[in-house]
Amino acid sequence: MTTVELRTTSMAVGGEAVAREPSGRVVFVSGAAPDEVVRVEIDEEHRSFARGTVVEVLEPSADRVVPPCPHRLAGCGGCDWQHITPDAQSRLRTDLVRAELRKALRTDDPVVDRGPAVPGRDRTTVRGLAGPGGRFSYRRRRSNDPVPVDSCLVADPLVEEIIAEGSFGSAASVTIRVGARTGERMVVVDGDTDEVEVPDDVVVVSESELKAGHRAWLHEEAAGRRWRVSAQSFFQAGPAAAEALVDVVGAALAEHAPDGGTLVDLWSGVGLFAGTVGAGWSVVAVERSSSAVADARVNLAGADVRLVRSSVERWRSTRADVVVADPARSGLRATGVRAIDRTGAKCCVAVHCDVGSLRRDTELMVSCGFEHRRSVTLDLFAHTGQVETVSLFTRS
Repeated sequence: MTTVELRTTSMAVGGEAVAREPSGRVVFVSGAAPDEVVRVEIDEEHRSFARGTVVEVLEPSADRVVPPCPHRLAGCGGCDWQHITPDAQSRLRTDLVRAELRKALRTDDPVVDRGPAVPGRDRTTVRGLAGPGGRFSYRRRRSNDPVPVDSCLVADPLVEEIIAEGSFGSAASVTIRVGARTGERMVVVDGDTDEVEVPDDVVVVSESELKAGHRAWLHEEAAGRRWRVSAQSFFQAGPAAAEALVDVVGAALAEHAPDGGTLVDLWSGVGLFAGTVGAGWSVVAVERSSSAVADARVNLAGADVRLVRSSVERWRSTRADVVVADPARSGLRATGVRAIDRTGAKCCVAVHCDVGSLRRDTELMVSCGFEHRRSVTLDLFAHTGQVETVSLFTRS
């Protein structure tokens, strides 16, 4: 493979550093930080860009550290920013959001505030596969090859115990989920549950059983409530992450939205926002996942919430004063922005977990007459380039 010497300049969406070859071609560099001179092995080439991996650091950034996790050094594909100090990680995430919003808004000074961070060991869901000897493994970077691990720097201790002690046979995928504040634990495998050995308190279920209609769930406590979360339902990275999002979304609504009207909660999941910031509103919650809707019916029992099981794309928009939207990584997209527009809402608070989607959705929201008021970055995913944002859009 070709090896080149490059100087990096910034970080890109996706978590890689940006550099340019003498020809001007952009190279996205894994394992680098901004303002470094590195020797890079090119492993993916295209006409307009290439990708590569650091094989030697010639001039390190002042923000570079030795990755604290031995499994990252052994090739684990997770936690791609472990070589950067935590303080610099936070700054770089905010810089990345600001850079993408400059492009979307065509302004030099978008309003981007740094919001709360959560404890580094807050992940209550991890996904991997069974590796040699049935050991829990993460995947190697850009590969399906297993990297066996016996610990995890970002996992909740209840998760880490299962990683260390569990054996998962030949499962093609292994998902470990826990309720950090309830102690409930679950493992979902794509494989034979009889091959799985985990602590006695852990519920084990197979993906085939779930597809056949078997129900399994655990509970979490966050934002002053108890939440049922089924095996196939999404919940935030951990309870502290959920509470940070509720606080930031709630602050945006308190500042810019009237009380007592109609709030539409799009991609409402198990009811996190409907059951917290939705208090005092008449809420319409829209969610396509049958398991999440079933959970929400339990979680929101007695609240002034009308649950609609539908994709946002197919939902027949109703009038609203405010919209809260928490889409998947792909973002609102044009169909979601049209659904928001049709509600007539003057205020929308959107949650994004992908900066590229935030940029595109911001352009779409502005094209519908909304003004971007601010985005708040939250550090919910320690040691990664992933950044959660809460953005406020209003219109007259």
